[in-house]
Amino acid sequence: MNCPACRHPMMVVEYQQIELDYCPHCRGVWFDQGELELALLTAGIGDAARLLQDTLRTPAAGSKELPRKCPICGKKMQKSRPGGSGGVLLDVCGQGDGLWFDGGEVDHLVKILTEQLPASAAQRRVFSFMQNVFQSPAR
Repeated sequence: MNCPACRHPMMVVEYQQIELDYCPHCRGVWFDQGELELALLTAGIGDAARLLQDTLRTPAAGSKELPRKCPICGKKMQKSRPGGSGGVLLDVCGQGDGLWFDGGEVDHLVKILTEQLPASAAQRRVFSFMQNVFQSPAR
C-alpha cells in the first residue's frame, strides 16, 4: 500500500494483533476500519466506539492541508478534528475504510489521552509503544 500523503510504500507494524500501515518516509499511520477502536480498547478506553463515531460525525474541518485520497477506495477523505483537538487533524474515509494520521499526530493524540485519563500499567505500555513508534519527527 502506498502512503496517501507522500506516495511512498508503507510498511506493516504489528502490536498485540493490530496491524497498522506505517510510512517510514513521512511517519504517517493508516488505521484500517476497526484498528483504532481495537487499539483504544486494548488500552482500556471503553468509550472507543463512541469516540470514533463522534469523529466520523464531526463536520469537515477547514484546513490548508492538501486533501488525501483513501489508500483503499481512492476517494478523497474528509478532514476532521476529533473532540476539537487543536493539534490533530485526521483524514477520515467517507466510505468507512479507515483513518489517516500524518506524522506526529498519533503521538499528539496519545499525549492528549494520557493527560485526560488515569492510566493503568497496561494502558501505559500501550501508550508508550504508540508514542515510541509514532512519535513526532525531530525538529
